[in-house]
Amino acid sequence: MRRAAGALTSALGIAIFQRSCVRGTISQRLQPRWVEAVNAFYSVRFQSSNTKDGVLQDKRIKIMARGLPKQKPIEGVKQVLLVASGKGGVGKSTTAVNVALALAVNEPTKAVGLLDADVYGPSIPKMMNLKGNPEVTSKNLMRPLVNYGIACMSMGFLVEETAPIVWRGLMVMSAIEKLLRQVDWHQLDYLVIDMPPGTGDIQLSISQNIPVAGAVIVSTPQDLALLDAHKGAEMFRKVNVPVLGLIQNMSVFQCPKCKHETHIFGADGVKKLAKNIGIDILGDIPLHVHIRETSDVGKPIVISQPQSSVAQAYLKIAAEIVKRLSLFPI
Repeated sequence: MRRAAGALTSALGIAIFQRSCVRGTISQRLQPRWVEAVNAFYSVRFQSSNTKDGVLQDKRIKIMARGLPKQKPIEGVKQVLLVASGKGGVGKSTTAVNVALALAVNEPTKAVGLLDADVYGPSIPKMMNLKGNPEVTSKNLMRPLVNYGIACMSMGFLVEETAPIVWRGLMVMSAIEKLLRQVDWHQLDYLVIDMPPGTGDIQLSISQNIPVAGAVIVSTPQDLALLDAHKGAEMFRKVNVPVLGLIQNMSVFQCPKCKHETHIFGADGVKKLAKNIGIDILGDIPLHVHIRETSDVGKPIVISQPQSSVAQAYLKIAAEIVKRLSLFPI
């Protein structure tokens, strides 16, 4: 029975991949390797239960690794930093923008770029006060739009501001590939990528296709957000991307009149998570109206209010990130 099930499942797996080959979703060059990988994977999957689990796991990893793409650096980019979150609405894009600006402020001689990988909900154009279509070079590469000294690229530059992106997975992955490979970044010391929320195709594709220096997870202290932040951290660990630390966003609200502090989303939840999973906490960002106001008008707080306590918090976080990047050389 087990052997028959294994043969049937293997046949189904190969059939699926053959259909993909016919449709062109798997290149001709990789077709034999994929079929071999599927065959071998399912033969291992249904081996006798007497075989040790550890041996099976090792075989599966080696087999499936044959079909994985080789990591290829982005031309001109020295280090890639991912700013991610398990859940949407925790201030990830605002954090990514201000961290990119803080990196440039802390190290004026370094060139910093910002890539908006959130294809369905691009925020970088508005927060960086950028509009227009990128110019195209003679090599058919898009030139990033620049403001505040940061080179930026986003899907938002290529579509109307109010136009929804109603695409299936393959189209999204093609767009991500173009944003990664068909942009003239010139020479960058840091490329900050604002990731979409969650742990889906885009996260896996970027993690597996380019060398990533490290990832930062943004979360509020709320229990629901922490559950997804934990998943995000574990995903990066599984794809061998160093998790540099967690950022606790919207950590506390201070009344502008009486100065009373309220932990609207809970107190120190991210710090507790960091301790439980053995990851550093990079810093706290309060819930402050100036962060929202400056982001909405395209003048991020690190630039428009550099002496404020909030801007200083972003600068400290950027310094912590650089310190940890040096511990994980690519």
